[in-house]
Parts: sequence; structure tokens; C-alpha cells
Amino acid sequence: MSMAAIWLGAFVLFLVVEALVPGLVSIWFAFGAVAALISALLRAPFWLQFVWFIAVSVAALALTRPLARKYVNGKVQPTNADMLIGRECLVTETIDNLRGTGAVNVGGKVWTARSDNESQTIPAGAMARVLRIEGVKLIVETV
Repeated sequence: MSMAAIWLGAFVLFLVVEALVPGLVSIWFAFGAVAALISALLRAPFWLQFVWFIAVSVAALALTRPLARKYVNGKVQPTNADMLIGRECLVTETIDNLRGTGAVNVGGKVWTARSDNESQTIPAGAMARVLRIEGVKLIVETV
């Protein structure tokens, strides 16, 4: 089997992996495989084909990775629930982290809540402030 066929196979393999895996993981090696394929078609020795593969792969990675990170995974989309952070809420069920109980009413909706201070119990009827969201629970502190 010729080296050109091997580099073509590597190119196809890298593209298939890129298509199957979310995010950019192997596109740079596909560029390197194309460079090695071209050098194989020009009958370069194997060591030179391999050098072209590595050099082009590293160059493609170095040039495009910062841009890919910025545009592919760079933005965190806030949700409606993020608007609750910092708001005050009414404790409707006593918050006791040890017993795993607690609920608050914020924005007209009842949420399961836990205290930020593990040992603190917040009684029903008290006011609290939402610090963060962990899963489906609001983490609150007393006001």
C-alpha cells in the first residue's frame, strides 16, 4: 500500500472523528495529513512526510486554537434562573441542611433551598438572599 493511501486514510479518519466528537479535537491533524499526502504524491521520503504532518498540524493548532476557543466555547448563555441570583426571597419551609428540608418563594415560584452555612437553620417566614444555584436548589443566606 502506498503512503499516499495511508495519508488519505488518516485524513478521512481525522474528519470522521471530528464529525463524531463535539468540539474541535482533530481538525488540525486532518490539515497535517493533507500536507503529508501532498508530499507523498510528490514522492518525498517518509521522514519528510512525517515532518510535514507534524509541522502543519502544530501550526494549524497554534494559529486556530485561540480563535476556536473564543468562538466555539467562549460564551456562557445565562438562563432565566440566573436572574434570581442576588434577589431576596421568603422562606416558606424551614431550611435545615442536615435534614434536607427547605423552600423559598422568589419571583412567584417556590424553589427548594439550602443554606450557604451548613450549620445554620433558617426559619419559615424569614427573608433570605439567593447566592447561587446548584442543580435545582437555591443556595441562600439570611438577610
